[in-house]
Amino acid sequence: MVKKLILLATSLLICFTVNAANYQEGKHYKVIPDPIKVSSPEVREYFSYYCGACKGFETLLPELMRGLGDNTSLEKTHVDFMGATSAEVQFMLAKALLVAEQAGIDKKFSSAIFKYLQVDRGKIDDEKDIRDIYVLNGGDGAFFDKAMKSFSVVGKAKRNKKLQDELSKARLLTSVPTFVVNGKYVINAKALDRKDFVNDYKNILKYLSSLDY
Repeated sequence: MVKKLILLATSLLICFTVNAANYQEGKHYKVIPDPIKVSSPEVREYFSYYCGACKGFETLLPELMRGLGDNTSLEKTHVDFMGATSAEVQFMLAKALLVAEQAGIDKKFSSAIFKYLQVDRGKIDDEKDIRDIYVLNGGDGAFFDKAMKSFSVVGKAKRNKKLQDELSKARLLTSVPTFVVNGKYVINAKALDRKDFVNDYKNILKYLSSLDY
C-alpha cells in the first residue's frame, strides 16, 4: 500500500513537473518589469461586470484556486476601460466591490451585478443604481453611503486604477479576465490548452505561485 502511494505521488509530481517545464516566459506568461508589491501570495483577477467571459469565470474561480494553499488570496480589480458604459460608472463599480468586500457580501453582490447587467439587460447610470442593488442583496444603505466616500475605499480604488493603467500602457493588460500572480506574472490565457483549459490554468497558477513562495 505504501509503495502504491509513493508511486502515485511520484507520478503526480512528474506530471506537474512536465507541465511546469512547458510554461515559457513570453509565451504562456509575461513578467512585469516593475513588479507590484504584495505582502503575501495572491492571484489577482482583472475583470469587468460588463464582460461575458468574466461572468463565466465566476464559477471556475474556486476550482482554479484549489491547491494553491490557504495563504494564497484571490483579489479582484474591476477595470474601467470597457466600452459598454463610461469610465466613471465603471470606477463606481470598482469602489462598490471594495465596499461589498468590507461588508462580507462581495460574492452575492457580484453575482447580482452580473445578473442585472448581462441577464436582465439592466443599465447602471449612477451610484444610486448600484446602491439599490447593494441593498437588495443584503447590504446596509447607510454603510454603503459612508464607505463609498471613505479614505480607505477611495484610496484603494485609485491605487488599483493606477496599477491598471500602468499594466495597460505596458500592453500587459489588454483584455479581461486577466490574472496576475504575486504582482509579477501576467498569464496569457490564449496560449493555454483549449482542450484541457481549466486544468492547464490550474497548473500554470501553481507553477507561477511556486516561483516566489
